Amino acid sequence: MANKRVDMPLMAFPTTGEIVPEPLGLVLIFSSWNFPVGLALEPLIGAISAGNTSVLKPSELAPASSSLLTILVPFYLDNKAVMVIEGGAPVAQRLLDIRWDKIFFTGSPRIGRIIMSSAVKHLTPVTLELGGKCPAIVDTLTSSKDREVVAKRIIGGKWVPCNGQGCIAIDYLLVEEKFATAMVDLLKSTLKRFYGENPRESNSLSRIVNKQHFMRLKGLLNDPGVAASIAHGGVVDDDKLYIEPTIMVDPPLDAEIMIEEIFGPLLPIITLKKIEDSIGFINSKPKALAVYIFTRDETLKKRVISETSSGSVTVNDAVIQYVCDTLPFGGIGQSGFGRYHGKFSFDTFSHEKAVMRRPFLDFNFRYPPWNNNKLQFLRSVYNLDYFKLFLLFLGLKK
Repeated sequence: MANKRVDMPLMAFPTTGEIVPEPLGLVLIFSSWNFPVGLALEPLIGAISAGNTSVLKPSELAPASSSLLTILVPFYLDNKAVMVIEGGAPVAQRLLDIRWDKIFFTGSPRIGRIIMSSAVKHLTPVTLELGGKCPAIVDTLTSSKDREVVAKRIIGGKWVPCNGQGCIAIDYLLVEEKFATAMVDLLKSTLKRFYGENPRESNSLSRIVNKQHFMRLKGLLNDPGVAASIAHGGVVDDDKLYIEPTIMVDPPLDAEIMIEEIFGPLLPIITLKKIEDSIGFINSKPKALAVYIFTRDETLKKRVISETSSGSVTVNDAVIQYVCDTLPFGGIGQSGFGRYHGKFSFDTFSHEKAVMRRPFLDFNFRYPPWNNNKLQFLRSVYNLDYFKLFLLFLGLKK
């Protein structure tokens, strides 16, 4: 929160400059349902630390967490500075009709467009943390140990975050044709180690959040081209909103599962002639929130980092970048804009005000500064007594 002194250019001598962070004012925070506590409190911490007053609107799709936040936040925090408001879409729309100094939203691109449309009326700045189809590039690894590690990290990056219901979850894999069968076998055996012979009985696998999302995911599976590509899983239970971890190989690229963010336990594997073709494939799609790459090839790593655009790139792991608060978290393009986590949260909810100070020192010019002759003007500046003393002090003039 401290002011930051900055170096001033020589032409501005004798001035001093600093950057003063100041709160934006009254901010509105919309949190998501898949991580309903963390996605509510983390931006709120940034808003409070920056000195703002805040209104938090938890997701109505996680009613138990929303109710808990409504009880605990007013109990522990100043009600005049922080308020929690529950409700569905009508309440959200009424909040958006009010003028805010900042709106922070975590959710889908569809709702993000509504947030932006409402913010335009008051020219309110927004931070949008949206989703996207996060690809994972898996190189053809020769070491069996490396392959086992990759399989575990892919499952951890796909099904562990709410059974795929996470914006940073792996959306699909890109592998070489010759490696596809081995990749499927590895994932199948590792899934069994994670969730047992019957994943439906596992207490470590989330259900789908509600009937609407369940039917959407079921519709993706019922596409004839997608159904024909299933290599593992595909079992659904309408009553318990359960969908088995499902792997498919080369579903149609024009199917909805390869166009829209999946946000569920379905994992397409797209095969390529060469793994380097993954760069062009990724660049043909909207910019992702995260790109993951598993490889020992240093050249391929550098190419993915330099030749693709995404919110983040993680090498040889997935999702872990989210919990590293020394790295900014945020999207680009359709996956959102703005960043937060750690100090970046403070910056997101602050305005960096430039402050320059100059003393009442009057210099006597030997030549009038308004003279049209530029050379004479420069000589007038150079011949300033104070300026010459300053250069002598710096040892720049004999």
